[in-house]
Formats: sequence, structure tokens, C-alpha cells
Amino acid sequence: MKALVIGAGIGGLSAAVALKNAGIACDVFEAVKEIKPVGAAISIWPNGVKCMNHLGMGGIIETYGGPMRSMAYRDYRQGETLTQFSLAPLVERVGGRPCPVSRAELQREMLNYWGRDNVQFGKRVSGVEENADGVTAWFTDGSTAHGDFLIAADGSHSALRPYVLGYTPQRRYAGYVNWNGLVPVDEAIAPAEQWTTFVGEGKRVSLMPVSDGRFYFFFDVPLPAGLAEDRTTLRDDLTRYFSGWAPPVQRLIAALDPQITNRIEIHDIEPFDKLVRGKVALLGDAGHSTTPDIGQGGCAAMEDAVVLGEIFREQTHIESALREYEAQRCDRVRDLVLKARKRCDITHGKDMALTQAWYQELKEESGERIINGLCDTIQGGPLG
Repeated sequence: MKALVIGAGIGGLSAAVALKNAGIACDVFEAVKEIKPVGAAISIWPNGVKCMNHLGMGGIIETYGGPMRSMAYRDYRQGETLTQFSLAPLVERVGGRPCPVSRAELQREMLNYWGRDNVQFGKRVSGVEENADGVTAWFTDGSTAHGDFLIAADGSHSALRPYVLGYTPQRRYAGYVNWNGLVPVDEAIAPAEQWTTFVGEGKRVSLMPVSDGRFYFFFDVPLPAGLAEDRTTLRDDLTRYFSGWAPPVQRLIAALDPQITNRIEIHDIEPFDKLVRGKVALLGDAGHSTTPDIGQGGCAAMEDAVVLGEIFREQTHIESALREYEAQRCDRVRDLVLKARKRCDITHGKDMALTQAWYQELKEESGERIINGLCDTIQGGPLG
């Protein structure tokens, strides 16, 4: 049996490894000639770490995952601590630590694990056709590939999603812009082993430790889509949006290299009622495009892969296996997309009364409520 996997990002490579572990050969196709990660880093929460361990790639996370041992929220003006707590209770309850990791390192190491020579680059899919013999994928260079079934892991702009759904869904602007990148750890900005977030005015500035003494940082600002802002205006833009914010925020802005800082308008897509059509299945962002507000986008793709692989270990009837995959994943990924959307709206001042109430709650937060919420999300995954 052979699967065609469209996309060599986190989801596609996880799926290829999972299927190979289940005894299924995979041909992997990637649209671009060279993968350039979107975003500087990614949060791999313990559900994702468990998936990577299950797939045999846990060493990547252990090596490149940052030492995030505590969490804190700080007031935007003076920088005083609203709440600060250890993540040790989370680790104890869920059986693993959270691991923020550079996207470039994660994708590079996953690609090396799978085998860079085992991916066909420059293969942008244009269509798919099913018949009794399996599935044929068509590429824009005029070539084709044939397999017994196909996994569409071709991202949030998936070319194959309309085939599966029967319509073309619209991306929904979440209402805010995110700037992100990597900087050397600076204890004058935030503690080296803490996830620190400054909040106020419906905005946030956040720093997470990744490997090699670096912070992954991001700035969020509620803004209209389509503004004429880019790297040439980045420092002026951030200085303006965060005028009056605490000295550590100003120090971070001064430390940025605009040439390696990303600016992204954040979108999601309304959850789908199906992930499968015949012998074609959506996986990762192709199947559940979410905002990053609960840090579960990459983890959800890894979960998809684990579930897919385990099902194919148990049965070889393709349509039945893919229907079971859909049944096991639809509610879970819907929940994650909507949970992220709800968190996004509260964090970014969609209703400022609710956002202000959240700021007030943070002053009274011991960490227990936040950890309970994280555990609920993490333990809803296929590996508990």
C-alpha cells in the first residue's frame, strides 16, 4: 500500500512517519523548492511532545525545546507582575513539559529524520482524481503521482481542501496583527526560563525561551487588515503601538532586527464538518486552520498523524480507515479552533469589558485556573 502525502511541513512529515511506522510506503511532495518556515517558533505543549515521542522523533523536541519552567503575566505600563507561577504542577499532571521550539530547527530536524532525499520539492499540487485503483495527484509542472490514498497536508491555503469539502471556505481575519522573531535572552527583559507576557490595551508582548539562549518573542496588536506596514516601518510601527509600555518592552523593540522579524495578519477558518472524501483526507492546517492563541496548531497536526497511523495499524480498508480518522478527529479539532478563537477575542479586546475583566482576574490568579485550562486542552489529545 502506498500513500501520497502532499506537504512536507510539520503535519505532512508527521503523517509520513506515522504511516511508515504502520507499514505503509509514502511519497511526499512539497510545493516549494526550499522550505522557509512561517513564524519564528512554535509552542509544542505536552500533547505534541507525546506525539513526537510516539512517532520516534522525541529526541528532536528534547534537544531543541526551550526550558520553559514558569509563566507570568505583567502589567503593560509599569511592568509589575500580575501573576507568576511554576509550570511544575502542569508537568506532573500531564506527564511531560512544554517545549517552545524554533520552527526552522523543528522543520529541519523532522526533514532530516524523514530523509530530505525522500521528499520531491517544487511539486505544487493542482488537482486530484480518484478511481477504483486509487488516487492520482496532478501537479502544476504537468507531472502526476499515483497512490492508494492521499493525505492533504498542504497548509491553511490548501489546494485540495475544496475537493474534500465540496466548496471553498473563506479565511476569517481574527482582527489582529502578530510580529514575531528570535532574540538573545536578556534578563533585563524577562527571566530566561519563563514564559513572560505583558498585557494591556487589548495588546500583548510575549517572550518564550527556545534553545541556545534565545527568546521567541511576539507582539500582538488589534488592527485592520491590509495596512501598508512592512519591515521597513517595523520599528516605528512597534514604537508607536507600544508607546508608554514598560521599559522591558522598549528594550525588546530596540533589540529587534527588522530583517528577521515577521509580520503576520492572523486568520482562522470556520471548523469543517468533514475531513475526508473517499480516499483523500485533510490533515493539519488544511483540515483545521486556527489562530495561535492556545498554541495548538502544530500539536493538533501531530495528533492527526498519530491517530492516522494507529488506525492504519489496525485495519487496511482505506475508506473505512479514513472515515474512522475523521470520526476521531472532527470534534477534537473543532474544539481547538473554537477555543483558540474565544481566547483570541478576550486577549485582543474584541469586547474591552471582557478583556479588562480578564486583566483583573490575572491579579487574583494563583496559576491553578490557568493550569487547569492547559491540562484540559492537553489531555484531550489521543495519547492522554
